[in-house]
Amino acid sequence: MCGVPCLGLNGGDRFKHSEAFSFQIATDDQAETDRYWNAIVGNGGAESACGWCKDKWGLSWQITPRVLTEAMARGGDVAKRAFEAMMDMRKIDVAKIDGGAR
Repeated sequence: MCGVPCLGLNGGDRFKHSEAFSFQIATDDQAETDRYWNAIVGNGGAESACGWCKDKWGLSWQITPRVLTEAMARGGDVAKRAFEAMMDMRKIDVAKIDGGAR
């Protein structure tokens, strides 16, 4: 998956997948964020909040621009502003996160 080897097992009726497991894709800019988001949501998936979406099989994905994770890692007021900006989003808007972090 995106260059990382993954193995999925069919757990049948006994072991169903849930949002406790998700894939995360770190993106460099809005174009890359849009490309992954649109590929998942536009192919039978569904949007969720704060950069999360589900594919057509119900697997959860986090499409997370690096500007967001970097702002959160800085902590303090920068992280608070980035977090507050993110809370109203579905797909992450890189410019709004960057602006909020400043």
